[in-house]
Amino acid sequence: MQQPIIVWDFDGVLNANVIDGRFVWADRLQQDWGIDRAALVAHLFHRDRIGRIMRGQIDLRDELQFWLTDAGHNIDADVFLAYWFANDALPDAKVVRHLERRDATHVIGTNNEARRAAYIERDMGFGSLVSHIFASGRMGHAKPDTAYFRHIETWSGAPAHAHVLVDDTQANVTAARALGWQGFHFTNETRGGLPAFLDQLG
Repeated sequence: MQQPIIVWDFDGVLNANVIDGRFVWADRLQQDWGIDRAALVAHLFHRDRIGRIMRGQIDLRDELQFWLTDAGHNIDADVFLAYWFANDALPDAKVVRHLERRDATHVIGTNNEARRAAYIERDMGFGSLVSHIFASGRMGHAKPDTAYFRHIETWSGAPAHAHVLVDDTQANVTAARALGWQGFHFTNETRGGLPAFLDQLG
């Protein structure tokens, strides 16, 4: 029997860094750096920019340094990214524990550019906990792009129905299911049902 390939979203699932849709690492930007959170978000996460950053078409560090300089902040982008990544590292121990299950192949499927993907892999140690980390910035595709899911299928060599997405974004789960994957929409309300969902996969 084909062992299921569980594709774990990172932020908001394995990493408990999102509260009420807010990335909590940025809560102290004003106190620590004198940076207006809304201004930074408006630039980096602009709809015409964030998709290109996530897909590796724009380098996050270069774009961040441009904004810091343009906004009058004498801050090195590498120093700021180190702060960002460290404060954004909040693994959810209860969810991470599921990676120990031996009845499935575990991978991470995340919409992160290459720099943070490397941090997740090496500094946070997730590279040793899963078989592979699929990051949009390395792949050139981001969820919910069909190409993102097909890339993972090509890697696994398994049929679509053997793949399972656990994700906190409904649009991603819907897209995966449309391609024949199984899906679990992870929220505060549904997280209690995750163990039973995983148990029935086999």
